[in-house]
Parts: sequence; structure tokens; C-alpha cells
Amino acid sequence: MDRSTMANPIRETDLYEPIKQFLQGQGYVVKGEIGAVDVVACRGDESPVLVELKTAFSLSLFHQAIERLAVSDLIYIAVPHKPGKAFARSLKRNIALCRRLGIGLLTVRLKDGLVVPHADPGPYAPRQSAVKKQRLLKEFAKRVGDPNTGGATRRGLITAYRQDALRCLGYLRAHGATKASIVAGATGVETARRIMADDHYGWFERVKTGIYDITPEGKSAIRVYQSELDKLAA
Repeated sequence: MDRSTMANPIRETDLYEPIKQFLQGQGYVVKGEIGAVDVVACRGDESPVLVELKTAFSLSLFHQAIERLAVSDLIYIAVPHKPGKAFARSLKRNIALCRRLGIGLLTVRLKDGLVVPHADPGPYAPRQSAVKKQRLLKEFAKRVGDPNTGGATRRGLITAYRQDALRCLGYLRAHGATKASIVAGATGVETARRIMADDHYGWFERVKTGIYDITPEGKSAIRVYQSELDKLAA
């Protein structure tokens, strides 16, 4: 954080005038602090536009916006636009959340008052991804047993891919350097050659054309995943 920001912290009131001018430019009559609402904009007989102002994204901001849906279908949240990748990532996630909730999202660039709409209020119409769904179900079907605890971090998770790599590792442990086609046939891992050649985990090394053996990292993995190797071999 730079010193100017520390000396002059952003206030919610800093967002009001840019938002007011933005809405007035669309023909709305705008007033602040009507009841519990930060900004109310009316245009003719249309449903009023309600805007909740906050200096940053927060759970309470979304709670307030959802409560306002009891008054109008046209609800926006507004936050200051900030430079940097962290804000860009947060903005992207919160745009998606706003669309799911059916509320709009505005950002305000305080240095010049630029207001940018990122999402408009409206019913959420989700589109399922057939590819992602197929990938999820394929992983579920291929995974042997239930080796992971729900809610665990992604690091070190036992995926179907890792289980296939462990099958290859277990075979090489028992038989030494082996031709990839033999490993594939013996373990039932059709992609054994690609798994060992790609070597995502650092467990395999090619000692001759088409022949693979275990690396020191692979030997360490055998100790780490011994219980999983036993399950896969059963």
C-alpha cells in the first residue's frame, strides 16, 4: 500500500458522486441514503435502481445486496477499482458470483470518477459444461476407492492419474527396468508409456528406448504411498 492511500483511506462516500453522475447520465433522479439504502435512482415508473457502496468486496456487501432484492430487482454493488493482479482475480470471481445472485456490479476509478459496469441485474441462467461434467464423472469412475478426505488441499491428492502412475511404479519396483508396453499390459494402465515419458512426478526415467526405471524420487514416493500401493495391488 502506498503512503497516499494510508494517509487518505478510501471512504464509501468517495464512490457516491461518480455513481450519481453515472446514473444521472442515464436519465435517473438520484438520491443518497434513502432508508437503509446507500443510493436510490428512479426513472419514471420503472423499478428503482438500488446501489450498495463498499470500499472492498465483502460477505456483508453481498448480504446487503440480497436483502435489497425484497425491494427491487435492480440491485447493484459498487466498489473502488484497484490496480494489480490480486484485484483483477477478485473482480473476476465476484462478477461470476453477482451473476449467480442476479445482482449488478460496478467499479469506480477514483482518480477520474470512471464508473464501469461489469454485470447487470437479472435472472441467472447457468450453462453446464458437458466437457467439465464428463471430466468429473470420468475421474470419479476411474478413481479406485476413496483415498482422499473431502475438503483437503489439492497438493498430494490421490487422483486417478496418480493411481495409474503408482501402478506403474509398483510394477517397476517388483520387476526393475521394464519395457513400457509390458508395464501397460501387466498393470492394465493403457497410458503407461505416456505417464512414464511425461514423468510429471519425477518418478520415472528412460534407461533405453521404450524402457523405464524408477528414479530416487520414485523410491521416495514408494515409501510415502506404500498404503495406496498395497490397495492398488490387492
